Amino acid sequence: MPATDFLQISELLTPEQRLIADTVREFTEKEIKPIIEACAQKAEFPVHLIRKFGELGVFGPTIPPEYGGGGLDYISYGLMCQEIERGDSGMRSTISVQSSLVMWPIFTFGSENQKQKYLPQLATGEMLGCFGLTEPDHGSNPAGMKSTLTKTEDGYLLNGSKMWISNAPFADIAVVWARNEDGKVMGVLVEKGMQGFSTPEIHNKWSLRTSATGELVFDSVFIPEGNVLPGATGIKSALQCLDKARYGISWGAIGAAVDCYETAVKYAKERIQFDKPIAAFQLTQKKLAEMLTEITKAQLLSWRLGVLMNEGKATTAQISMAKRSNVQMALEVARKCRQILGAMGITGDFPIMRHMMNLESVVTYEGTHDIHLLILGAEITGINAFK
Repeated sequence: MPATDFLQISELLTPEQRLIADTVREFTEKEIKPIIEACAQKAEFPVHLIRKFGELGVFGPTIPPEYGGGGLDYISYGLMCQEIERGDSGMRSTISVQSSLVMWPIFTFGSENQKQKYLPQLATGEMLGCFGLTEPDHGSNPAGMKSTLTKTEDGYLLNGSKMWISNAPFADIAVVWARNEDGKVMGVLVEKGMQGFSTPEIHNKWSLRTSATGELVFDSVFIPEGNVLPGATGIKSALQCLDKARYGISWGAIGAAVDCYETAVKYAKERIQFDKPIAAFQLTQKKLAEMLTEITKAQLLSWRLGVLMNEGKATTAQISMAKRSNVQMALEVARKCRQILGAMGITGDFPIMRHMMNLESVVTYEGTHDIHLLILGAEITGINAFK
């Protein structure tokens, strides 16, 4: 039993789920961890991993096999996110966007032709996608979006911009949300190379440095009728996509926390001060015991949420609880682990500071910490505090 599976939660998993977790963990150890510190230092997105992610099967694992997906359940998807984020939050972001924010809306809201055209290539990593909802002036309030779709012959003209878009600089396709002339939010597929469409990269990030982040800029981009998602009905459709991504994040954050915790345990046993390992001191043991307790609670929360996802019963508020709580837990674990490592904790010789900086983005994207509190507050009281 792994030391971080303190309540033997692995016994709640099926043999297939355990195999999936083990396989993705081995991939992370072999393909991500050896290169990720150097990539973070250089703010470099490891493009070569995209095809390898496709071969591993972490793109669209819940999408049916006839469209190139894995046909797996949501707990399997969560375990994939957890094991990839042991390596790096930026790499988990890449698979979250591709799976939950690009493939899922195409599968759920797209036409049969769109599914056949895009999903198999997205599953293999031949194509990379991104999701355009957040705008420069509208983050937590996506309903205030200003991007517009104006009807023309055989399609629409798309104008506006999106901000803080993961995968944007390398994306072949973007799932974009904008308002038509009636004020209704629509989902459309914008392809790389369309005239008037550009994806400038955002530089100088202190967080998610291995993830390519950019803008989406639309200057009268013609969107043919065939690129409109026919099943997307208003802002509600875009928010459904966010639920799927937030679910994966709740698992992924556990992976980052576990990697920090395991690093700190090993270091504490080896680091000698006052003639004994620092693991022998009460305050160090207090930190480790508290961290393991919080990690275990997070594991149980995400596992139960995964069961509800598989049964089609998970609510937005339940997903918000898990995303908010588990990411906050991971941030606190990373900070305590950094303290245990002392000055060594800030160096690239260990992964803790990188995880900590990454989690400062994770606690904000896909709904900020405070927004998720208000989603829960509205569920508890029946009163919406957003307005």
